[in-house]
Amino acid sequence: MPDTAKQTTLNAEYPHLPLKDQFALVTGANSGIGEGIARHLAAAGASVAINYVVRPETAQAIADDINATGRRAIITQGDVSDEASVQEMFKATLGQFGCLDIVVNNAGLQQDAFLTEMTVEQWYKVIGVNLTGQFLCSREAVRHFKQRGKRDVSVALGKIVCISSVHEVIPWAKHVNYASSKGGIMLMMKSIAQEVASAKIRVNSIAPGAIKTPINRSAWETPEAEAKLLELIPYDRVGDTDDIGRAAVWLSSDASDYVTGTTLVVDGGMTLYEGFATGG
Repeated sequence: MPDTAKQTTLNAEYPHLPLKDQFALVTGANSGIGEGIARHLAAAGASVAINYVVRPETAQAIADDINATGRRAIITQGDVSDEASVQEMFKATLGQFGCLDIVVNNAGLQQDAFLTEMTVEQWYKVIGVNLTGQFLCSREAVRHFKQRGKRDVSVALGKIVCISSVHEVIPWAKHVNYASSKGGIMLMMKSIAQEVASAKIRVNSIAPGAIKTPINRSAWETPEAEAKLLELIPYDRVGDTDDIGRAAVWLSSDASDYVTGTTLVVDGGMTLYEGFATGG
């Protein structure tokens, strides 16, 4: 939920403002991981556009929190799976900010089913938002960075951060559309990074593991559910959105300037396959 006190605390984490005078767009930023990323980028000094599809009042409340602490945030509507909507979202955001330095492709969803019962509509919906949406936003970002030219606020011409998942490498039965979308993000990100590196545009991914968000509340809310989840996590805690927000700040800052085409896995060791800790 929106929380001005939390934003004030986050601001204190970044006294040197590593993203000062930069402008960022975060898709799907009115809840969960996207909200956490938007708050951290703002705390680090960036002006942040909070993208939403529905519930503008929630996005506005988060922006109000950020603005109340002396940072800057706006809201911008757009369906990332629709090409015209993405182009309009970028146009509206640039109309207010003038330019962008950072684009975080976070918007995503799940529509789970057994393979034999999964509809083609469920397949296309998840691929459309999770994978095609990141392609469309990355394409618009690269076009803008190249047209805009170099700014003195960063060593790089521009930064793109894709939000993937540990399921870009871990298969997930009954989630074939979701896992396929995340595996696609991995190679899409690497291919774009390879293509645009010479233009000094950096493209990376963050692959979260189990993160406490409203969408997966049933997996961690009760002590019993959390204990079951922790059987998969060697570090013995479930992550939170701040873990991902801090990673996004680092990948967006000059501190990671020699990093491109890389997935930063933030999962407490989930991809170490805890079930094999005793020899399998």
